[in-house]
Amino acid sequence: MQNLSFEEAEILRRHAEAFLRNAERLIKEKEWDLAIFNLERYCQLIIKYKLLVLRGSYPRSHSLRRLIRELGEFNRDILSLIENTRYLHYVARLEEAYISSRYLPYVYEEKEVVDIYRFVVEVFKPLVEKI
Repeated sequence: MQNLSFEEAEILRRHAEAFLRNAERLIKEKEWDLAIFNLERYCQLIIKYKLLVLRGSYPRSHSLRRLIRELGEFNRDILSLIENTRYLHYVARLEEAYISSRYLPYVYEEKEVVDIYRFVVEVFKPLVEKI
């Protein structure tokens, strides 16, 4: 883990928010594969931002589950994202999106991307923002 400055934390936050906005734009443009990748990037960076603000560092990991567990040390409510089976499926799909976008030729469909977007905006984001 690396200690970073307040300015670097703000860069993470801004980048996370930009990835979410970009995902929304890509959904409107029907770019499903890129939209889901941007959703995963938002989730990963916003958790890393919160960890950086709360403890001055974050792990160099791409695992949303690991990051959620670490953030759960500050507020157990966030752990519902991996303890609730329904939510865990969404988190796992986001992790898969990160891996498949980099290493596998996988094509996402509109319904799954829109559903995951709703999860991110309606469930994930409010839980993270409470911390």
